[in-house]
Amino acid sequence: MPASFRLGSRFALSCGLLVLVPFSLFAGDWAQWRGPDRDGISDEKGLLAEWPSDGPKLAWQVNDLGDGYGAVSVADGIIFLVVNEGLEDERVKALDATTGQTLWGTRIGKVGNPDQKPDYPAARSTPTVEGEFVYVFGSDGDLACLKAKSGEVVWSKNVRTEYGGEPGIWAYSESPLVDGDKVIVTPGGETAGIVAVDKKTGNTIWKAETPKMGAAGYASVQKATIDGVEQYIAFMGNGVAGVNAKDGAFLWSYEGTSGTANMATPVVSDNVVYSGGGRKGGGAFKLIAKEKELTPEELYFSPKLPSSIGGAVKVDGYLYGCGQSTLMCFDAMTGEIKWQERISAAASIVYADGRLYLHTEDGKVMMVTASPEGFQLLAEFTLPGQPEGRGKEWAYPALADGKLYLRQHGTVWVYDVK
Repeated sequence: MPASFRLGSRFALSCGLLVLVPFSLFAGDWAQWRGPDRDGISDEKGLLAEWPSDGPKLAWQVNDLGDGYGAVSVADGIIFLVVNEGLEDERVKALDATTGQTLWGTRIGKVGNPDQKPDYPAARSTPTVEGEFVYVFGSDGDLACLKAKSGEVVWSKNVRTEYGGEPGIWAYSESPLVDGDKVIVTPGGETAGIVAVDKKTGNTIWKAETPKMGAAGYASVQKATIDGVEQYIAFMGNGVAGVNAKDGAFLWSYEGTSGTANMATPVVSDNVVYSGGGRKGGGAFKLIAKEKELTPEELYFSPKLPSSIGGAVKVDGYLYGCGQSTLMCFDAMTGEIKWQERISAAASIVYADGRLYLHTEDGKVMMVTASPEGFQLLAEFTLPGQPEGRGKEWAYPALADGKLYLRQHGTVWVYDVK
């Protein structure tokens, strides 16, 4: 067995099928990291098939909200984002989705790891909204539940102090997963690689050991069900790991795509997991049920496949993502590249209505046909009034109720794309 695979706890076998478990709230909302199912896919239809040269209609733009690289969430008419004002004040802000007016701002902690002097210190995560509450994970490990309408803190804890959590050098970047009565995050601690806490109280439900997976990565947890066993899948500092959702028991791990920065949330479907590590490359493995255990079997790996911070989306059996400044389409099962096109910079990607929406690191917005037949650029424009000297743009697009939401640090743009 290759060294990149390890097995964990045993479980009952059934049909061997992996099924993603949907996460949805209000119709038309984008209430968490990468949308309703945490996969960058929107089911919105009737969106504009072409844009003017300067982009679709700009509904509004708001500046000076604070620093940060995280995306926005949109739920029940409110936009949520995590910002920082200096290195001692990291906070959640809520904006009116119609006007951009700030409704409230609540401090949750400070910016993580400034003593290590990493590049790009700032707030990094995306809030998760469920019902009347919003859940946030700060870059210094502050996990909190706030009231969505007022910003009042319901509970808060720090995973570094409580669980011995260890972030990567660029601090915690994860966006929390809310699943049933649990909130799931990845402290990266020796005895608490992944934890589940009660969403109402913050009390610990379980702590999962993740052997040899090291510190936290920069990706967010995904959920799947394999052979009737629900599990959480996390791309950590040394690889991808799966733990039992019920009790946190370790199930399996795979190290084949671990790189210098494990940033992109894994794409999970049809018992296949795709991941890509920075400066390493991308690849996929299949989770096979063998002798009452799950075995990750590598399907393919290539240093050319997407591993950028912008992640990948799967559409009709094909994955779309960026390897540095090259956008590509490739077969999700074989890794065969169908096409690749040089663009100005790596991009974060969302899919809707047959098209890919890209936000590039250098401040451009692109709309591309999602087809394995070839690259087709439908529209491209540069975001207006961008703040100067802010560095790269890593915030993923959000799509809610016919509006495209884009963020660069303290600026949010909202475009009508219906």
